[in-house]
Amino acid sequence: MRYIRPLSIEDAVGQLAGSAGTAAILAGGSDLLVRMKGGFIEPDLIVDIKAIEGLSEIKETAEGFSIGAAVPCAVLGESASLKKAWPGVVEAANLIGSKQVQGRCTIVGNLCNASPAADSVPALVAAGAKALVAGPSGKRTIAVEAVPTGPGRTSLAKGEIIEAILLDKRAPRSGDAYLRFIPRTEMDIAVVSAGVNLTLDEQGVIKAARVALGAAAPTVLLVEEAAEALIGRKLDEAALERLAKVCAGACRPIDDKRGTIEFRRKVAGVLARRAATTAYARAGGK
Repeated sequence: MRYIRPLSIEDAVGQLAGSAGTAAILAGGSDLLVRMKGGFIEPDLIVDIKAIEGLSEIKETAEGFSIGAAVPCAVLGESASLKKAWPGVVEAANLIGSKQVQGRCTIVGNLCNASPAADSVPALVAAGAKALVAGPSGKRTIAVEAVPTGPGRTSLAKGEIIEAILLDKRAPRSGDAYLRFIPRTEMDIAVVSAGVNLTLDEQGVIKAARVALGAAAPTVLLVEEAAEALIGRKLDEAALERLAKVCAGACRPIDDKRGTIEFRRKVAGVLARRAATTAYARAGGK
C-alpha cells in the first residue's frame, strides 16, 4: 500500500489516473478507515487531499458558497453565514457521527461513500447543490444527485476527484430543512430522511421547491412530483397532505431489521411534511 499527500489538485488527479489497482481518497477518513479496519477494502494507493490548498476552506462569493472537499462538518457548523443561508444543509452535516467524528468527516466523503442513508446528501440535493469535479480531462460541474449511482458506487471516472461542493446564493424568501428518523437519539443511521428547500413570493405562495428523500431507494431520491404538489400554493393542510402522499408513493425501500417497506413509506411522508413546514417558516411563510 502506498500513501501520498499531494500539494495540488493536479498532482492528486495524476496520481489517481496513473495508479494500478485500487485507489482511495482520504479526506476525513471516517468512512475509509472504518472500511479498511473491517477488511472491506485494502487500497493499493491512498491519496490524502488535506494538504491541497483551498480544499479545507469555505469560500463565500457573489455566486454563493464553495465548500472544499476536506472541510470537516464541524467547521460547517461554525460558519455563521453558511448557517444563515443554508441551515438545512448545515443541520444535515452536523448529524453525521459523534463530536469526535464531526472534526474529521466531510460532506464530500459522505457523498462519495454513496450510502442511500447518508445524512448530508438529501439536504444537498434539495438545495440544488453542485459538485465541482477535477479529472484528467479538466474540470466539470455536475448535480450532486448525479454522483451516487447505487450503494457504494459513484459516477466518477478513474482519476476524478470532487474538489468542492457549490451552493448558490440564497434567493430572497427562501428556507430549507432536513429531518431524519433514527431508532436512537443520536449517532445512528437514518431509517428514512427528508430534505426540503422552498422559495416564496411576496404573498407567501411557493414559487420554487425541491424535495429529496434518503434511505428510501438505492440512491437519494429527488421527488419532482412532490415539488409540483407545493408550487403555486401556500403551505396549507391540503398541500401538506398531497406532499406526504406523493413522497410515500415515490419510495422504493427495502425490508430490513431497521424498518419495513410500509414503515419507511409512512415515515417518509411524515418527515417531508415536517421538513416542509420548517422550511416554509424559515422562508418567512405564515
